[in-house]
Amino acid sequence: MDTRTSPVVPPVLERRHVEALEGLVTPLLSDNLDRLAGVVGLTRYNRKRKLIGTALTVKTRPGDNLYVYQALSLLRPGHVLVIDAGGALENAIVGELIKLYAEQHGCTGFVVDGAIRDVACFETGDFPCYARGIQHRGPYKSGPGRLNVPVAIGGQVVCPGDVLVGDEDGLVVFPHSDIDRLIEDATRKLDQENAIRDEILTGRHEQVWLTAVLHNGGLAP
Repeated sequence: MDTRTSPVVPPVLERRHVEALEGLVTPLLSDNLDRLAGVVGLTRYNRKRKLIGTALTVKTRPGDNLYVYQALSLLRPGHVLVIDAGGALENAIVGELIKLYAEQHGCTGFVVDGAIRDVACFETGDFPCYARGIQHRGPYKSGPGRLNVPVAIGGQVVCPGDVLVGDEDGLVVFPHSDIDRLIEDATRKLDQENAIRDEILTGRHEQVWLTAVLHNGGLAP
């Protein structure tokens, strides 16, 4: 078994940040990350509840979850368990029992670049889970693996302590150092979009926001 892992536990979010992110959908965050950041190719398997937390990362051999078990011992309330299993779908990496343990210890969700099983417990519950796919065959437990290292998840590098936000539209990831700036920018954009929505509801054919887009694109009459 490979024992070269870090015991350092990533910090979790302050309550004020969680509350602010609850009111911001992922498109607002993505638009203020230059529309370049974000995880792609994963499916959301829970039907309710937003994913918000900081990354506790696992890099594991495809089809093996030994180091997921070690990660469980480090979980703190507010962590998201982020597992890079190489995108392989031959064996499930997590299932109902791991979900139950993680949930009871305050984990705020799973992000798995690999397969999950016992999918019904995710689909009928409110524990956030994003994964590459589903597989009934269980994992091996022989390693190797790493904890608290940068991992690649759906085209996005995720570092320990990065902030993850997930909803119906997908997942965004960003460094904790960006959180105050991003919340401020996304809140400003939310206010702008609410103003546009109000204008649309007036029913007028000519609208300021639409004219501005056309003008900036060189299509204004």
